[in-house]
Amino acid sequence: MSVTVRVPPVFRAMTGGQAQVSVDGGTVGEVLAALDAAHPGFRDKLLDDGGALVRYVNLFVDDDDVRFLQGLDTPVPDGGTVSIMQAVAGG
Repeated sequence: MSVTVRVPPVFRAMTGGQAQVSVDGGTVGEVLAALDAAHPGFRDKLLDDGGALVRYVNLFVDDDDVRFLQGLDTPVPDGGTVSIMQAVAGG
């Protein structure tokens, strides 16, 4: 299943400057594993030592935040889009 991953500017050095890349995967976890295999370094930036999504990064499947779905087990449809977004905080 081919999936488009949208990469924010801060992580584009790992993709050779590409704003989006295509990988295969049926779940968010599989997509992230394929992304890291194709563009090493993403796992360390997106997942903590226990394999959970880090707090300062949000992932969306199409327009839905995976934290409110099934997390890394969230299904990604063929042709879907996974967007990586840095969380914004301020005070």
